[in-house]
Amino acid sequence: MEIGVEDQHQQRFGLVEGLQEIPPERWQIPGFRASGVHAGLKRRRRDVALIVSEEPAIAVGTFTTNQVQAAPVRWTRRRIEVGLPVRAIVCNSGNANACNGPQGEQDAAAMAAATAAALGISPDEVLVASTGVIGLPLDMGRLLPAIGAAAAALESGPDGWSAAVEGIMTTDTRPKMAAVECAIQGRTVHVAGIAKGSGMIHPNMATMLAFVVSDGQAERAVLQDLWRQVVGETFNQISVDGDTSTNDMALLLAGGRSGVRLDAGDPELKRFAAALHTVARSLARQIASDGEGATHLVEVEVTRASSDAAARQIARSIARSNLVKAAVFGQDANWGRILCAAGYAGVPFDPEKVNIWIGPVQVCQNGRSLPFDEAAASAALAQPEVHLAVDLAAGNGTGVAWGCDLTYDYVKINANYRT
Repeated sequence: MEIGVEDQHQQRFGLVEGLQEIPPERWQIPGFRASGVHAGLKRRRRDVALIVSEEPAIAVGTFTTNQVQAAPVRWTRRRIEVGLPVRAIVCNSGNANACNGPQGEQDAAAMAAATAAALGISPDEVLVASTGVIGLPLDMGRLLPAIGAAAAALESGPDGWSAAVEGIMTTDTRPKMAAVECAIQGRTVHVAGIAKGSGMIHPNMATMLAFVVSDGQAERAVLQDLWRQVVGETFNQISVDGDTSTNDMALLLAGGRSGVRLDAGDPELKRFAAALHTVARSLARQIASDGEGATHLVEVEVTRASSDAAARQIARSIARSNLVKAAVFGQDANWGRILCAAGYAGVPFDPEKVNIWIGPVQVCQNGRSLPFDEAAASAALAQPEVHLAVDLAAGNGTGVAWGCDLTYDYVKINANYRT
């Protein structure tokens, strides 16, 4: 095969010396504090999270493309588009505050107002997020006091972040966290993020929330373009079940405590981009791996496509195919399903030039079957992480997408989601 996606990722973003992972137990992101508390919107687990920037932060974001958008999405999108400085993100889980009419708008504003009052800032400096059941009114009698409790519980260390990530989880089975540090302009810059997502996951934002913070900073227009690109190559490349929800957002807050501020022409902007991409990619993979009922993370790598965009589109098509996902669950090396899903992605290519691998086993050559070791291919499909590779022999484009297998438990979880 040609050079892999991982190698191209490293070449593109310069993931070389100085970019180091920060384990959750060492999280201390200068200029940021976090907390999570239990309001009672869910029976157990924390269900309110708060992230606070000690300085006014530059905030950028991407949002669901669903035409049905929850009140907190509309509140937060407006503030992002205007370019207001941001001091806090408040989020509840257990209730989406979606499809609640004018009351939903009032409740989103009330969440911002309660956060502002507890922190001594303006409501316009607060971004709001919600996730959970659609179409039920928020229990503001429980939620508003909990926001005050979250403000009182803010911490700068790892306990605050671990509480915050629990506060945004719904059907997630494990927390999703990622952080790195790197040297930029001779100073240490940190990038850290938390996310939630398990079901209703699909490209163009899905039932996921991602909140990423950094003590580095860049011009707002530069940061928005950079974040949109990062999201396009990470969060928009995951699919669990093909459903796109009403509440999705991925937010980036750049506080600037490090003293590093980058402009469009700064050669070290590439290193900042690498840090953002690495954190977002890790969170995206964690979401796909924790798909509802999933037993395997599926990574689809497409190489030698006509363009990077074409490669990503085909990879997404394969990752979201229920037939491919079911074959992974059954450890069935049915490569025809992979080629079929590539074919309906809407990208022209020559099927008679396609090569396909399941793990290390080549199962298709020039669009045709070739003798292969069925047991070895099945063993590759039995691994916790399954790698599917498709070589289109059509150009230099590469792309990767992540999904999971489709299991009986997915139906069980979603058949009883409200009850």
